[in-house]
Amino acid sequence: MSASPPLKPEALTCRDFVVPNLTTGGWYADLHSVVEQKTFTDGRILVRGDKIRRLPKKRSDYLLHYTPDLPIAVVEAKAAYKLPEDGLQQAKEYAQVLGLSFAYATNGHGIVEHDYTTGLETELASFPSPAALWPFVLQRHGHRR
Repeated sequence: MSASPPLKPEALTCRDFVVPNLTTGGWYADLHSVVEQKTFTDGRILVRGDKIRRLPKKRSDYLLHYTPDLPIAVVEAKAAYKLPEDGLQQAKEYAQVLGLSFAYATNGHGIVEHDYTTGLETELASFPSPAALWPFVLQRHGHRR
């Protein structure tokens, strides 16, 4: 009987797989950048009678920037033992809130992309480069490729 591989938490998946995959895709080079663990909302406020509480903040695992001031994609990472698509709904929600063109979910071994320029979801072997995504961002915003 073979032993199953140890379960890797999300943080190890990020360090061991996601960051190297983003680096290979060109996201840590030139003007392009990756912002890790970016909080982008303060959390919704709930009021019930005279009680007020704030829901948790929304935080992306990775926010991919074409230039330092222009984010174009969000990446949601899940632990290696989960399916890549397990984080896609969360990534899509974050992309919609932020007005981004692409949402990605990964477990470090597989990648699922939701492309808001086409409406398609696709399984990928690697992250696309900034240069590969840029024409689609322009198209989404009404510019010719």
